[in-house]
Amino acid sequence: MADMTDFTHGDDWDVEHGKSKTQVKKEMTALQKLGEDLVSLSPAARAKLDLDDELKDALALADKLSKKHEALRRHIQFIGRLMRTRDLEPIERALAVLRNTNQAATRKFHLVETWRDKLIANPDALTEFVAAFPDVDVQQLRALIRNAQREQEKNLPPKAFRELFQLIKPAILED
Repeated sequence: MADMTDFTHGDDWDVEHGKSKTQVKKEMTALQKLGEDLVSLSPAARAKLDLDDELKDALALADKLSKKHEALRRHIQFIGRLMRTRDLEPIERALAVLRNTNQAATRKFHLVETWRDKLIANPDALTEFVAAFPDVDVQQLRALIRNAQREQEKNLPPKAFRELFQLIKPAILED
């Protein structure tokens, strides 16, 4: 009969000598956190990861349990248990690449927003923008800047404001 301190729950993952219960719990929590990170990814982002079928199925089930909080919590614990037998290094590397890609895309969008605001607020910014991104249609750019300025002055819906964003976005994102 197992005593009260036995917490292996049917597996021998923590039987390694020299590990304290605290260390084992920290490792299990880290695996669950990695599982949560995988669950939080979109299915398209997950498809880019090299995961085995069992883990893919568990993550797909987690998507279905998203509205059932307690079931999702238990399922994430299960995913953490599945992670024990996997090689985690490639998964962690792929997650890091996805995070950096997302952060880079966010920075680019902030740059587009900054340029849009600069173009509307400062007339000299147009020359600077055209010098930095010569492929842009200058005539259309001027018209959208004028329309966006009018919209802001008259508190109209920001149609030209959005169109200006869409016009300069490809020029900046290609760079």
